[in-house]
Formats: sequence, C-alpha cells, structure tokens
Amino acid sequence: MKILILGVNGFVGSHLVERVLRETSWEVYGMDLGSHKVAEFLDNPHFHFVEGDISISKEWIEYHVKKCDVVLPLVAIATPKVYVTDPLRVFELDFEENLRIIRQCVKYKKRVIFPSTSEVYGMCPDTEFDEETSCLVTGPIPMQRWIYSTSKQLLDRVIWGYGFRDGLKFTLVRPFNWMGPKLDSLNTAKEGSSRLVTQFAWNLFNGEPLKLVDGGSQRRCFCDVEDAMDGLMAVLRNEGGKADGRIFNIGNPGNDHSVKDIAEMMVEIWKDHPFRLERGTPLSEIVEESSGTFYGKGYQDVLVRTPSIRRMEETFGFKPKIGIKEALRKSLDFFVEEHKAMEKIVETE
Repeated sequence: MKILILGVNGFVGSHLVERVLRETSWEVYGMDLGSHKVAEFLDNPHFHFVEGDISISKEWIEYHVKKCDVVLPLVAIATPKVYVTDPLRVFELDFEENLRIIRQCVKYKKRVIFPSTSEVYGMCPDTEFDEETSCLVTGPIPMQRWIYSTSKQLLDRVIWGYGFRDGLKFTLVRPFNWMGPKLDSLNTAKEGSSRLVTQFAWNLFNGEPLKLVDGGSQRRCFCDVEDAMDGLMAVLRNEGGKADGRIFNIGNPGNDHSVKDIAEMMVEIWKDHPFRLERGTPLSEIVEESSGTFYGKGYQDVLVRTPSIRRMEETFGFKPKIGIKEALRKSLDFFVEEHKAMEKIVETE
C-alpha cells in the first residue's frame, strides 16, 4: 500500500510514520515545511520525503494523490490562541487548502482519512459525545475561537457529501486531546502559541508560573499518542472495509482531568525531576488568569469534553492503556531532551 501524508513532520504525522515503517512494508510519501521530527526516518527506503508547502506545491501533491492508495491531509493550525488572533489564516489553511486535496481524492477515486477534531462538538450538552447522534454546538460569531471548529465541521460535511454523491471512500477521525513527545516545539511555548502540556513544560523549565485560564476547571480526556496510534493504525489497515464511510472518536475517557489537575500533576512530577534538581530551577507556582488576558477578546471555552469510544471498541477492539501520569512523564522527559538540545545550539552560536 502507498500512503500520502501531508503534514508528515507534525505531531500526528511523525508518530504515524514511525508506526507504519515499524509495523508494515507500506510505502510512505510525505510533505511538510521541515523534517526535524522525521529526520530519523529519512534514510528508510520506504519513506519518501519532500520539503514543501501545500499551498504552493500543488502539482507534486496532485501527482502523489493520483499515485497513492490512501491520503491523510494532516496540515492544520490547531492552537487556540491563533484561532483568536488570526482566524482567517486558520480558515484558509484548515478548510480551503484541504478542500482542494479532498476534491483530488474524489477525482482520482482515492481513499481519504481526514483528521477531524473533538472541537467540532463545541458546547454540546451531552455527557459524552457520540459521532452520529451528538449535536455540534458552537458559539456566536464574535467569538472567533470557533473558526477552527466550524472549518473542520464544514469539511467533515463536504467529505460526507462526496461519499454520499460520488462514492468517495473516507473515514473521519476525531482526536480527543492527544498528547506525548513531539506534540509541539518548546519554541512555540516561548512564543505563547502552544498547547497546554507544552506551555506548562516551558513554564516549569523556566521556573515561571503555570497559568490556569479562568481557574482551570475545564476538563479534557487526554490520550497518550501511543494509544492514539493504535487506533489510527486500525483505521488505516481497514480490515474488511470496517472503517469506510464512518466517523470515529479516538480518545481515552479514563484520563478525564481538569486543567488544574494537569498543572498540579506536572508540578509534582517536576518537583523531583533530575533535570530540575541539577539546574536548581525554582519550582513554579500555579496562578489564575482570565481568558481575556491570556487569549484576548474573542475566546470562549468548553468546560467538559468526553468522547464515547464505543464505535472504536466494537469495530477494532480499541482499548487505551496509558494513564495520565505516565503520559505526562513521557512528555516532560521528551521536552527535557529537546531543551538540552536547544541549549547546545545556543552555546555554539
């Protein structure tokens, strides 16, 4: 099987490449703006990488859509702060650029696995979100943070429509707070545009306060990337065509914790971490800050986001295994190694 992964150097793409190359003999064709997260695979004869931008390298992409069996368009802006500060950029990349690729999959009759998002459920009042029955509820227009959710939702609907009208083979996958090594770069935290665990890691390394937006009562179900890859590989293998024309939540309801819980656990892990003790870095405090101050005007949050993973369980026997403390420790250890590498680069400059 030949697989095309656009955004292959990202969090999901880099972990997926590792799994595919380790567990199969499939050929992987990948494009991204850089290659630092997939550098260890560049010499693998089954991995074919090209540096490029999906908004520019259009001929290369169309050629490889035509050439490959399965397409995973993973390129997207998925950081909440950018939803507020640059909503049109989010729409242009997450919807418009990806729509062109979906249309090519229709044209050449290729299977597509599209990374939707847990964000599409928005402020759904259900106690757990079901892929086929839960309503997708977003906020008012001035709350710009919903541009990401609605861009993804609209593309979900377009893909479903192409499946209905033209027989497009597709699977929509909805990640619920996947986390682990390579989630972000610490540089993104330095710039204030990273996701939760990365931002807290950067604060811990520098002895800075961990900021709980609006008290940190928001709850999420965090899923270790290794568990997430178990689910994604099952969808990719698609034994018996069981994934065709379906939507799957992939998450870990057993790791349901508040942002405040995450902050407290990360501080506890960091307290006795050899890296902190070696450096003598002060232990960070946990403080509160309003969403308006942290994100700016136009942000609106969701207090609870819990997936039903019944369809993944019944279809593929999916059972996430990794607990939250192990997942956080793995993430922190990865960022420690990245931090050390960054320091070495600074020393040599």
